[in-house]
Amino acid sequence: MEIAIISGKGGTGKSSISAAFATLQNEIVLADCDVDAANLYLLFNPVCDEEYAFVSGQKAVINQEKCDSCGACIDYCRFDAIVEKNHKVTVLETLCDGCILCSRICPFEAINIVNEDKSRMYAGYFQNGRMVYGRLAPGEENSGRLVNLVREKAKTIAKEAGIKNIIIDGPPGIGCPVISTITGVDIVVIVTEPTLSGLHDLKRTLEITAGFTLHTNVIINKFDINPDMTSRIETYCNQTGIQVIGKLPFDPLIVEAMVNCQSITDYAPDSDISSLLKNTYSKIITV
Repeated sequence: MEIAIISGKGGTGKSSISAAFATLQNEIVLADCDVDAANLYLLFNPVCDEEYAFVSGQKAVINQEKCDSCGACIDYCRFDAIVEKNHKVTVLETLCDGCILCSRICPFEAINIVNEDKSRMYAGYFQNGRMVYGRLAPGEENSGRLVNLVREKAKTIAKEAGIKNIIIDGPPGIGCPVISTITGVDIVVIVTEPTLSGLHDLKRTLEITAGFTLHTNVIINKFDINPDMTSRIETYCNQTGIQVIGKLPFDPLIVEAMVNCQSITDYAPDSDISSLLKNTYSKIITV
């Protein structure tokens, strides 16, 4: 069973909840699909026995020995990725789109197109099973494709190891990486917070999951910081036929757990917040 945990916006506590769920079973596959800002590996410090380079695209590199600084590439670059510095023509890597036009129009054949391969995918072991995660290098692209690779690897590991459940910690928002995260999963859990922006982004996220006809549940995190907004979220979910399977209060213990590189269910297993998370997770896996 693939369980994707996502949120319409950042800062809702999605990764904290994913970490808690991942440590409630002895055998689990945990996939961190927030490849633009992966963080669960910092918490669990997995022992990685596999590492793969991910080619996210291409970029231009100037051979200074051949370059005559004619400036033709600067004039033609639509992304303003080529500039002249200290009398040398230079490519700004974070702006280069890899369109290869500059290499085609360069009269001196001084521009080469090379693969962007600084991004990585890792697979290994952590305390409660196996873990897969990707890290997209700054300025590189195709995060949706890297998410697909992380999910495919997680499913392969689960099948080979006979592990039943895969927990996917997805990225925030509703963009391409989120679409790649939720496509074809068994259950989607949306983590929201009782704020106006939280409700707004929850609505947008529910529109996405409805388009994929996915079984979707909602968790309201820090529900007690704004009871009126929590009520509004519950009303909206009831009206749209979405079940709120958990309401979690604000608890400083979660921050303490993260500082100590533990999930809350490991750090304080007998706490009220851990009991609520255990109850919420039991509702998810019995669907």
